[in-house]
Amino acid sequence: MNPVRALYSFVTWGAQPLLRRKLRRRAQSEPGYGHAVSERFGRYPAPIDSLMPHSSSDPLGRFVWIHAVSLGETRAAAILLAALRAQLPGMRLLLTHGTATGRAEGEKLLQPGDVQVWQPWDTPGAVARFLRKFRPAIGILMETEVWPNLVAGCRRRGIPLVLANARLNARSLRNAQRLAPLARPAFAGLTAVWAQTEADADRLRAIGAKVRGVFGNLKFDVVPDAAQLAQGRAWRDHAARPVVMLASSREGEEAMWLESFLQKTAVPLAGTSQSAMKNEAPATLAMASGVQWLIVPRHPQRFDEVHQLLIRAGLTVSRRSAWGAGPDAADVWLGDSLGEMALYYGLAHVAMLGGSFAALGGQNLIEAAACGCPVVLGPHTFNFLEAAELACAAGAARRVPDMAAGVAQANILALDPALQASASQRASRFASEHRGGASATAQAVLAIVQPAGAGAG
Repeated sequence: MNPVRALYSFVTWGAQPLLRRKLRRRAQSEPGYGHAVSERFGRYPAPIDSLMPHSSSDPLGRFVWIHAVSLGETRAAAILLAALRAQLPGMRLLLTHGTATGRAEGEKLLQPGDVQVWQPWDTPGAVARFLRKFRPAIGILMETEVWPNLVAGCRRRGIPLVLANARLNARSLRNAQRLAPLARPAFAGLTAVWAQTEADADRLRAIGAKVRGVFGNLKFDVVPDAAQLAQGRAWRDHAARPVVMLASSREGEEAMWLESFLQKTAVPLAGTSQSAMKNEAPATLAMASGVQWLIVPRHPQRFDEVHQLLIRAGLTVSRRSAWGAGPDAADVWLGDSLGEMALYYGLAHVAMLGGSFAALGGQNLIEAAACGCPVVLGPHTFNFLEAAELACAAGAARRVPDMAAGVAQANILALDPALQASASQRASRFASEHRGGASATAQAVLAIVQPAGAGAG
């Protein structure tokens, strides 16, 4: 072990009590963080024999391990997993996560014989116990998750470890270069890296990664849930006004939206004087704005917080969890459910992309495009820069400088049926033209594990 990784290992070992305390605190608002905490330290209650695949039913005789740290990575993993199961019928999945939302979403992907546990904390001991326990045929890290001891442990045991759907923005590259004695061996120790874009590939090579292909973003291969999409569109057809969604909003963005909405977007009812307008209830102004607003926060632990923010502003709110045959009449609809983005995008005429109005790098716009929902982007899209630029060039998205301009642009687009229909068609076409990454990635995985699997059975 080189001196820098030895120091890193000492620090991560010493930080274990802090991690336990953090998990206890997070579990107060998100109970999932309190589940199976011992797994994070490489300790598992089930006997090894009960977890190991049986060669008679599994083509490799060992787990295919996919690590998807959070919600977005888990959704990308679902797309890759479908392609892998098609190529390796009967394969057994080992699925790991770092966040409670990722783990909850990942449960939907499990089949009989699959195993789901937490990602091991990156100490040599926890990593060694994890790898001894499961002995995967291959490890597939999704998008950005490269951990020095995990990479070193896999290399020591001859387990190929790859980074799929890989992305690395300029800020992350600078951070990695500042920690080059630690980061460079970790990236160089990966068996293969398959990047989303050529720009990502260049940055990954700059930190020592073996880039073996540029396959595009797996999320272009997403197939929206047909039932959800149809339900959303049915509700949209019966809505009194065009629907605009603030999609996957992050902390602070709802307050930004509220300020812009009330101060700059609302217009007085016919015959209302400016002086009377100042005393008008926010709900009246909401009705006068011409569109129905739908807010879908990114993180479930913030659903109640956003609800209270809207209530304090004097707006009436209808929460998805209380909908029966459809949304109730209210100034704002609040999407307080997980796994229903296709329904929300089907319901919306236009979506404003969360994470792009605060300096957070933006959320993924591809699912919106796949659902035929045009997008308004804020100035901060560094997490998905190429996809955002391509979407704007294709007419599937429009970029604005701030929240106020976003609210105005979304209103313009939603209230012009011809303009909205054209943008919707462009969004669908943009999504379909960039598919194919899942199949390419699955084939690349097979090229690594197939020699091992050829003798299985």
